[in-house]
Amino acid sequence: MVLITRLAMYQSRFTCTRNEVHLMSTRTPSSSSSRLMLTIGLCFLVALMEGLDLQAAGIAAGGIAQAFALDKMQMGWIFSAGILGLLPGALVGGMLADRYGRKRILIGSVALFGLFSLATAIAWDFPSLVFARLMTGVGLGAALPNLIALTSEAAGPRFRGTAVSLMYCGVPIGAALAATLGFAGANLAWQTVFWVGGVVPLILVPLLMRWLPESAVFAGEKQAAPPLRALFAPETATATLLLWLCYFFTLLVVYMLINWLPLLLVEQGFQPSQAAGVMFALQMGAASGTLMLGALMDKLRPVTMSLLIYSGMLASLLALGTVSSFNGMLLAGFVAGLFATGGQSVLYALAPLFYSSQIRATGVGTAVAVGRLGAMSGPLLAGKMLALGTGTVGVMAASAPGILVAGLAVFILMSRRSRMQPCADARRALLSRGERDLPPIHPRRLQVYSLKIIQRVWKQRWQNLPYKSSCSKQD
Repeated sequence: MVLITRLAMYQSRFTCTRNEVHLMSTRTPSSSSSRLMLTIGLCFLVALMEGLDLQAAGIAAGGIAQAFALDKMQMGWIFSAGILGLLPGALVGGMLADRYGRKRILIGSVALFGLFSLATAIAWDFPSLVFARLMTGVGLGAALPNLIALTSEAAGPRFRGTAVSLMYCGVPIGAALAATLGFAGANLAWQTVFWVGGVVPLILVPLLMRWLPESAVFAGEKQAAPPLRALFAPETATATLLLWLCYFFTLLVVYMLINWLPLLLVEQGFQPSQAAGVMFALQMGAASGTLMLGALMDKLRPVTMSLLIYSGMLASLLALGTVSSFNGMLLAGFVAGLFATGGQSVLYALAPLFYSSQIRATGVGTAVAVGRLGAMSGPLLAGKMLALGTGTVGVMAASAPGILVAGLAVFILMSRRSRMQPCADARRALLSRGERDLPPIHPRRLQVYSLKIIQRVWKQRWQNLPYKSSCSKQD
């Protein structure tokens, strides 16, 4: 019992696979640091353009509706076509990345959404516009799980959450850039934001080919990608289902805001330039929330973190539906971005922690794909409710039940991660001492493995394990 207690108190907070342990032991600190900085920097630039392209349709909505004489329901399909493409893109992009490499699939994804963003700018009718947005969404969807996988694996278990949060800051900053284009270029053609969103990604492609490092973890693996059913193994099934649940409802709210908020604000009496200013505040809040909530993820108790994120989302949605002054709406937009998009970034940092490197891109990709179902449903739901005359307040109120469900799922996930940590620490203690055939330890199996753990630790002179030095290190 004393031995089990000592293993459970081993506080290094790592969840390593076999290849990750080997690679960490062979890298020098300087090479790892430069590799991480280069990966985060390049992935940040891709995320920046992803954020701009995701926001582009909402910013250009007024010009698109006028140019093609579209009603609200048709505009809902324009928004949802791009989001519909995100779903197969995320699913297929993650699975292909686990087989062929994160870097290759990411480069192809960037080229795809760059080309079809340009196609959006030259669309000639409603069907061509819908198709261009659909294919743009496929490229955007395939890029995100690879951005997350590349960043998390370059950072390693210790800095994974922080690195993913830093990378994902590019998405709200890119969306803020799109809002700035809409605010500063109110008299420009609506196609401008799509020209920017198409040309810059194509410029990034050769830079990624030359400078982006492939994941060292993936490069050390020579096996085929596992089937999709690996996500439902006993060690990962519960986490997979909970991730899908919270991704669905959180992204439903986020994409409803991204796509419909500018038009909702204009209907409330604000000028288009003021609506663009609120969207800029929302994206600045999103960037701040991405950093702040990512840093707090491992420091606050699960119940505190869940209450903070989802109570903030509820309060901000209420404010967006009721505030009448421009300054008050700027504040409400900032808070909405802080908790809605910031909470979304917490999900992206949380998902890789529950999967090994062999299925990490697939696991993240499927979770993102399910989230895209929610993202597609949000704009359609809002468009239908507005067509029925419910108004802005009705749209915001309809989001409340989904926010409560997502908050509960996040709380269970974070609690589960806390319970699994001692098991992961015990497994790493053995792996770091040369053991290579110990299977992953699940909380329900800890008693089964306890005798095996004691025997192996004794053989490896467990008294010499660096407990004290590891206890002083925190994520």
